[in-house]
Amino acid sequence: MTAPRIDTETLRRLPKAVLHDHLDGGLRPATVVELAQAAGHTLPTTDPDELAAWYVEAAGSGDLVRYIATFEHTLAVMQSREGLLRTAEEYVLDLAADGVVYGEVRYAPELMVNGGLSLTEVVEAVQEGLSAGMAKAAAAGTPVRVGTLLSGMRMFDRTREVAGLAVAFRDAGVVGFDIAGAEDGFPPADHLAAFEHLRGESVPFTIHAGEAHGLPSIHQALQVCGAQRIGHGVRITEDIVDGKLGRLAGWVRDRRIALEMCPTSNLQTGAATSIAEHPVTALKDLGFRVTVNTDNRLVSGTTMTREMSLLVEEAGWSVEDLRTVTVNAVKSAFIPFDERRALIEDVVLPGYACAL
Repeated sequence: MTAPRIDTETLRRLPKAVLHDHLDGGLRPATVVELAQAAGHTLPTTDPDELAAWYVEAAGSGDLVRYIATFEHTLAVMQSREGLLRTAEEYVLDLAADGVVYGEVRYAPELMVNGGLSLTEVVEAVQEGLSAGMAKAAAAGTPVRVGTLLSGMRMFDRTREVAGLAVAFRDAGVVGFDIAGAEDGFPPADHLAAFEHLRGESVPFTIHAGEAHGLPSIHQALQVCGAQRIGHGVRITEDIVDGKLGRLAGWVRDRRIALEMCPTSNLQTGAATSIAEHPVTALKDLGFRVTVNTDNRLVSGTTMTREMSLLVEEAGWSVEDLRTVTVNAVKSAFIPFDERRALIEDVVLPGYACAL
């Protein structure tokens, strides 16, 4: 039996949680244009609508490396305190407008120091901007909590330094750590010093794995590095045959390791072929703790409402399915248990009850 259609406005109002979303991949096109003009940076176009379309087209090559290359222009406008304050504040307000009640935003401070800011100054500016956005969203009656994940770039050698920043700012809005960048050829175990430091300081972390590289990447992220979540993880399906789980897939499912899945982004990078066939649906049905995420809202031309709408329209998801992945996300958030439980019981479940 086909699930009843859910209209877009209902989807927009549903409470949402996003765990995998990059700050530098979610800027407003008009903001990029304005900040680029101020910084003297040349863009492919200065028309905001054309720029938005350029991002989606350029990122849709099916190649992760080219996808990452589109960040040149957003990073160019995030090298000053003013640029970071504005983009961080707008980031939060855009989440609130999309019905997000909990979000974790990730970015790599080392990519934002070309204008003379130190790593610490970058983190301080972003946190100030996020705080301003949360205050404005609350005042507008659309409260959203946003925690920060600091990302180390796996192609470079500053991950231990950035891990130290995550420890230093864990009482000032930073909730965890991540490594990002080109996956194939840059294994997570190259950064064991960072992960060992984080474990020693009891700071949680996630690792991009199982997107451009397969099962060895996921295995290493979990069993060698000790990740608590997996960014993307779509290729865990390579360890599932006719519904039977291999040892690694069984480990992921049975230990409730969250998979931060990003359907539209995965289509762009070639990690999936369609929304209808995206592994998130099969993994959900097999009992994995899947979550749905935007990854990069500008680069993918998407929002959480759009991701949910695509899954409803093309993969047959119901409101109950959307509620399940939202609860999954909050359960796996890098914030204290009592705060996660309160979000689920006081915000998420009542919000979905209105739609059922």
